[in-house]
Amino acid sequence: MMQWMTLFKKELLENWRNVKWIWVPLVIILLAILDPLANYYMPQIIDMAGGMPEGTAFELPEFSPADAVMMSLGQLSTMGVLVIVLMSMGTISGERKSGVSELILVKPVSYWNYVSAKWTSYLLLIWLSLFLGLFVSWYYINLLFGELSFVAFIQVVFFYGLWLTFVISLSIFYNTLVKLPGLVAFLTIATIIAMSGITQVFSHVLAWSPNMIAQHIHEMLLIEQIPGDLIGAAIVTFILSILLIIGATFTLQKKELAN
Repeated sequence: MMQWMTLFKKELLENWRNVKWIWVPLVIILLAILDPLANYYMPQIIDMAGGMPEGTAFELPEFSPADAVMMSLGQLSTMGVLVIVLMSMGTISGERKSGVSELILVKPVSYWNYVSAKWTSYLLLIWLSLFLGLFVSWYYINLLFGELSFVAFIQVVFFYGLWLTFVISLSIFYNTLVKLPGLVAFLTIATIIAMSGITQVFSHVLAWSPNMIAQHIHEMLLIEQIPGDLIGAAIVTFILSILLIIGATFTLQKKELAN
């Protein structure tokens, strides 16, 4: 346990030195509030830009708090995921390429401790950033679109946090599979896109796919209770995340021993 804590503190310090504890939360906050604010103030933005041509009718639909939440999650599902992948693409692959991992693992350091400490440090950073981002978004949603309960906010953070946990787990797994950070990012994003496409085609049988979490969150906000499919998707997502980290540990051990 002492060894794991030492590695974990090292990762936290490294993320602090790389200013990730500052820029990642700021980026997530910006992404979370961008669409809700832009849609609410769109008429004013259009007027400032010169207005619409004469005779053109332009009316925005009435957005509910649930719609506003999905605007935030929409940005996080695209740009937010990209930020997480780019942030983590060199966490192990970069150390493997530079030889730093060999210097660490040549000591009596457990492969599991090495991988899981990195994974946990990123989870802490991502979950904190997500909480702050959605909290600011929740504040503006209540101010501009209508009331959204704090309980609903916590539920959104929890379930969507599981999706981002899967994303970082997938990135960590590819970090142990290849040494090029750019290839890690490509494989992670390509896998997520492929999963999304397959889920959309077979959504009737893949209701518990990790890619369905955002859709189930929308349903949860509309009916004001947690759907069974959301619970199923959450469980599957959590299990897949753990399996990916276990797989990453065995993959790294196999490759390092082979070298």
